[in-house]
Amino acid sequence: MNYPVWELYTLGGGFWIAIIAVLHVFVAHFAIGGGLFLVLTEKKAYRENSPQILEYTKKHAKFFMLLTLVFGAVSGVGIWFAISLISPAATSRLIHVFVYFWAIEWVFFMAEIIAIFVYYYTFGKMQRDKHLLMGWLYFFFAWMSLFMINGIIAFMLSPGAWLETGNVWHAFFNPTFWPALFFRTFIALMLAGLYGFVTASWIKDQDFREKMVRYCAKWLLLPFIFLILSGLWYLSAVPEGAKAMILGRSPEIVPFLKAFIWLSAIIVMGGLLFSIRMPGTIKRPVAFVLLFIGLLYMGSFEWMREAGRRPYVIYELMYSNSIPVEMEQEINERGILPLAKWVKHKEITPENMTAAGHEIFNLQCISCHSLDGPLNDIRPITAKFGLYGMDSVLNGMGKLYDYMPRFMGTREERLALAHFIVEDIHGKEITGSQPAEIPQFEFEIPPFDPETDEYVLLAWNNLGLKCITDCDDYWSMLPPGNTLYAQLVRRDFFPEIVMDDVVITYRVQEGFENPANHVSFWDNAESLLGRPLEVNTGGSGLGLQGEFTLNEDLLTYIAGGIPVLPYSDDGSINPYPFFHIEAWDKNTGELLATTKTVAPVAAEMGCNTCHGGEWRVQDTMGISAVTASDVLRLHDKRNKTDLMERAEAGNPVLCQSCHPDPLLNAVGDPELLNLPAAIHGFHVNYLTDREGPETCNTCHPSDPDGYTDCKRGVHATTVKLDCTYCHGTLEDHSLSLLKGEYELGKTEKAGRLMKHIEPRLVSSIDEINARTPWDQQPDCLTCHQDFGQPENHEVRAFNVWNEHVGELYRLRHDNVGLMCQSCHGATHAEYPAVNQFGKDRDNVQPMQYQGEPYAIGANNNCAVCHIQDMDFEAHHPNILEGTRNRRD
Repeated sequence: MNYPVWELYTLGGGFWIAIIAVLHVFVAHFAIGGGLFLVLTEKKAYRENSPQILEYTKKHAKFFMLLTLVFGAVSGVGIWFAISLISPAATSRLIHVFVYFWAIEWVFFMAEIIAIFVYYYTFGKMQRDKHLLMGWLYFFFAWMSLFMINGIIAFMLSPGAWLETGNVWHAFFNPTFWPALFFRTFIALMLAGLYGFVTASWIKDQDFREKMVRYCAKWLLLPFIFLILSGLWYLSAVPEGAKAMILGRSPEIVPFLKAFIWLSAIIVMGGLLFSIRMPGTIKRPVAFVLLFIGLLYMGSFEWMREAGRRPYVIYELMYSNSIPVEMEQEINERGILPLAKWVKHKEITPENMTAAGHEIFNLQCISCHSLDGPLNDIRPITAKFGLYGMDSVLNGMGKLYDYMPRFMGTREERLALAHFIVEDIHGKEITGSQPAEIPQFEFEIPPFDPETDEYVLLAWNNLGLKCITDCDDYWSMLPPGNTLYAQLVRRDFFPEIVMDDVVITYRVQEGFENPANHVSFWDNAESLLGRPLEVNTGGSGLGLQGEFTLNEDLLTYIAGGIPVLPYSDDGSINPYPFFHIEAWDKNTGELLATTKTVAPVAAEMGCNTCHGGEWRVQDTMGISAVTASDVLRLHDKRNKTDLMERAEAGNPVLCQSCHPDPLLNAVGDPELLNLPAAIHGFHVNYLTDREGPETCNTCHPSDPDGYTDCKRGVHATTVKLDCTYCHGTLEDHSLSLLKGEYELGKTEKAGRLMKHIEPRLVSSIDEINARTPWDQQPDCLTCHQDFGQPENHEVRAFNVWNEHVGELYRLRHDNVGLMCQSCHGATHAEYPAVNQFGKDRDNVQPMQYQGEPYAIGANNNCAVCHIQDMDFEAHHPNILEGTRNRRD
């Protein structure tokens, strides 16, 4: 931030540091273990009086000196050059903390260079004791060089008490200093054996070659035992956050951890096999193969160690993008561009949006990401996102998965970065949403004669809009299954709710009889539900025509699980198909009453906004295979599941098979969060700081420019209330669900999702009232006290939940047994509702029975059922106020 940026795109993302550092470390550790190998092998030659071993040691010393001195020194300088250009802030901080320790290390390195020169060039020319002393001095200087460097490198992973004390000795002798030193020492000894294999395999005398190979194998195999013990010690000393990252919290580290484990076994087995007598022509390539495996072994360890620090380059001190931790809050308040020294654009305007985003990319992303390069290529990672999705990902970055730093800066800067990635990197054009072209379907209101008709038949959908996930080859969260309710009233001065000797039937409107032609739910029902399920066009409540079942507790007839879809047989889309409802005398077969009601159903969940892909059907609705697959792959990556593999094998899953959900009476795994809490609690971390309704529209079919609409009722269309008045903003809504799970003992899972969420309608999380999804909702009487009109439209029902399921609007009765929805309309489609597909499509029964779209009995129109107007409040208080919900 305070230094110019070295723009390495293709070979960026730490590529040069990774390449140079791994090779340098691989050779540098050989310089330590190989030094001890030389002096002990020379002693072995003297002890056994073996000129062959002495000659081998001299040749090995030449190979050793050229490799460790020349390549080691050059690559060491290369590391300094690379880190000073790629991560100058972290390099500066390390120099300032450890300036004298660096100086001491350089002294040891110089002594190391002198010692190896003297050792090699005096081989056979100096007295044995003095020559061995030079060997021992070389090993001591090399090991002390490791001693000094280890303190600095270990500090980057575990600063320990230095963060509080600032004491340089606390920095150097940090919590991982000693275990890391022992671990690296044993690796150095193992590498001495691997390098020894290479030089020993070129010995021409077969017997002597086999003798030296077995000698080198001891250097490889014996330290391995101590390597395991010191590795466990090392891991136990690593800070908990970094340890969790190494052990799997970062999915990017998992392959390297697995590689390190497997390569450990391969090196040991390779060393044993190499000890078997075989021709030199075979041993030489095998030796190089084992050496290359050793390089991979060292590389996997270094990658884990480096990645374990994430999201920091110096743990809890400086982020991987070189932004100091203490500056994060200031950057979020003031912005990163005004505080950065080497940027052109200090302010963002519509004209410089992508240019400013480019500079923000350099400041926050380029340290770890390349562009079309081999390391952390940003292009495939972000290819699926549009502007909204990219902005959302940046918003949630580093919150739940903290191996990346959180985005730092203002919301405007975040949007600029999103513009740069979407427009410049991917070349996508940013276009606003276009209102959907909504067809107008003609329909007829069923007849009703108030003078002669004896019955009033009321029917409605209980949810107002049933959402489905029509990607059943991959997963299902909301399977098809609309629910209709009906009540039959015999008209009289004192009307009667009819429940005896009557049959109420339903049938879908013509053209919707074949839902299995449009979705694969029934093909996968056995996998999704654990049982086969056929589409019924007849029977009781399972098909598109059938009979209602009487629920005596609710005084209501119910038809559940009706597999209606928004797709008609002719290929058109109609999210509001009608069902014809008829009441028959059970004994005589006489038709008593008829009506119809919409069964609203939408497949317009906006998963593709962030998961890629297009709409599945006519660019209008439906979850495509691309979108559904991405959801599963991310779930597998984050939660270590195998859902994509199961789907590809023809075994898709129902989300509620694992996650409890009251909607489907699904028990699931009680250890997991219930489905609404999990989904809202996860996604809110990516969708904060937006306007309330806008956030809801991201996933729910409630966008004013969309095809279907959850909120068509009087609250939304006439009173102009948005989702937040009842459900709260997404933050508040999610916290109420997560807090319910938290109080049930799921503290770790719920707490993790709650950590970065701040409520918006109340001052603190403590003020949020926990609730159970579906069973507890906003209570109507919070606003409509004593069933009257609210005094003002600013009152909110959020955070006041019903205590009992029966108090829900969709299940509540009046004083005489009529359900609230029978007169006032379905949830979110309360009379008078406005439907884009036909203004009164949701208002059929008010129009049928009273010729106007208001609630049944509005304007004191009691004669609908009572034959004449009434002068007492039979159903609920304030019913005689003559309420009329006017609309334009």
